[in-house]
Amino acid sequence: MDFRKTNADQSINTRDIRRFDGPTGNIYEAVAIMSKRANQVGTELKEELAGKLQEFNTHTDNLEEVFENREQIEISKQYERLPKPALIAIQEFLDDKVYYRNPSKEAK
Repeated sequence: MDFRKTNADQSINTRDIRRFDGPTGNIYEAVAIMSKRANQVGTELKEELAGKLQEFNTHTDNLEEVFENREQIEISKQYERLPKPALIAIQEFLDDKVYYRNPSKEAK
């Protein structure tokens, strides 16, 4: 998923808690869903960034030689400017873009 195209806020806002429990009927279940999605988003972003930065790795034996590549710094700055994973997860949940299910409710 391209997280650069998300419409999530860059900073934390005060939210109406009643908007969260609408789809699930339970605020705690909604928070658990958003938390799990935030962990998924964070993992995806970390893997994507590591893959892009892997291209710039040099294998040298000397630890004193650290090369700072301008492109590497710019890529890191792009990822720093992205919204935090929790904010992306909240926006996805509010936009009904998160698939979730509760097996205990489905069994009844």
